[in-house]
Amino acid sequence: MMTLKENVQRVSSQVAQACQAASRSETSVKIIAVTKYVDSSITKKLIDAGMTDLGENRVDKFLEKKAELINEKVTWHFIGSLQRRKVKDVINEIDYFHALDSISLATEIEKRALKPVKCFLQVNISREGSKHGFLVEELAEVLPQLAKLEKITIVGLMTMAPFEAEKETIQTIFEETETLRKTIQSQAWPNMPMTELSMGMSQDYPLAIAAGATYVRIGTAFFK
Repeated sequence: MMTLKENVQRVSSQVAQACQAASRSETSVKIIAVTKYVDSSITKKLIDAGMTDLGENRVDKFLEKKAELINEKVTWHFIGSLQRRKVKDVINEIDYFHALDSISLATEIEKRALKPVKCFLQVNISREGSKHGFLVEELAEVLPQLAKLEKITIVGLMTMAPFEAEKETIQTIFEETETLRKTIQSQAWPNMPMTELSMGMSQDYPLAIAAGATYVRIGTAFFK
């Protein structure tokens, strides 16, 4: 079994190779180490091994971990669904929020945020009933409402492919998300730079990088 440091080196190398295969710069993709299944001591080892972007999806665990790692230079990503009643607890403690999936949630963030929050708009490209996120046809109504908010900066899109889908299906979903990002970016909404794509996990991140992902969320690959 490989050590955590060896796994970090392996994953980093594979991400770099995927960038090269896609004729992209190695610096164009950030690895978010998803630490939701491990404690602060393991997370600290990940940081020591070079992981500076960390992803959490539960408010209580995130706040506990952040407090325990207060002296570490870390960029915190909240990558899970966020209940409106929990917004006040977490929104001013994170650097990026990857799951903006409703107008009501956006309104609550606008109310609670002390400064503009970098958010990814979650889109449900695969149209799975079990997944959160806006459907593409909802965006024509949603974007003008989001454009009025001053405490939200929509840096890009986030999506997830079906876990056991065929490679071609996953590839299509990721490519459609990149096309959608470019379309929204071309509309030049005031608070939507739309330069980023958060997609790809341990099982499919090479496909996401080939399609244009700038952030990949990797967890289990570090702990094999």
